[in-house]
Amino acid sequence: MTTVSIIGNGNMGTAIGGIVTAGGNNVEFIGRDADAAINGDIVVLAVGYPAVAEVIAAHGDKLAGKVVVDITNPLNFETFDSLVVPADGSAAAVIAEALPASSVLKAFNTNFAATLAGNTVGDNAATTVHIAGDSADAKALLGSVLQAGGVASVDAGALARARELEAIGFLQLTLAVQEKIGWNAGFALIK
Repeated sequence: MTTVSIIGNGNMGTAIGGIVTAGGNNVEFIGRDADAAINGDIVVLAVGYPAVAEVIAAHGDKLAGKVVVDITNPLNFETFDSLVVPADGSAAAVIAEALPASSVLKAFNTNFAATLAGNTVGDNAATTVHIAGDSADAKALLGSVLQAGGVASVDAGALARARELEAIGFLQLTLAVQEKIGWNAGFALIK
């Protein structure tokens, strides 16, 4: 049994927690309190990108040796017209640099909460979580938790692929904000 600690209890954190518990694994929700214990083998950063630095400052030492999952889309929330990380980088790369003793993964940023909760994209396509990271073991662990919870995943490659995942997430969010797609829509992988 795997324990997943989720920092953040908004729509995404709640949906991810539902997948974890549906698979018979343990979930704990952690606040930003620096004194909070973090018991999970996997720690999901279910906060907006602007809050990540604060979370790392509060909990960084407790994340050493853990699988840390970045779900953020580093949008410029004032203009919604660009990402706030360099074009050749990613939020996940920034987080990995700040947490060198952790196995950082990029996942969930191309999924909306509704698609995770219902395991469906649009009318009938199965939800698939894209996982990028440099640790095969970390990706396999997260993939096994997702599979147990009834959600498919795909290994999207090295952590360097987070840049492309963030671009997809950016496009998807801007389409939803402009009401060109619904919050139950997204990109599906059809095999």
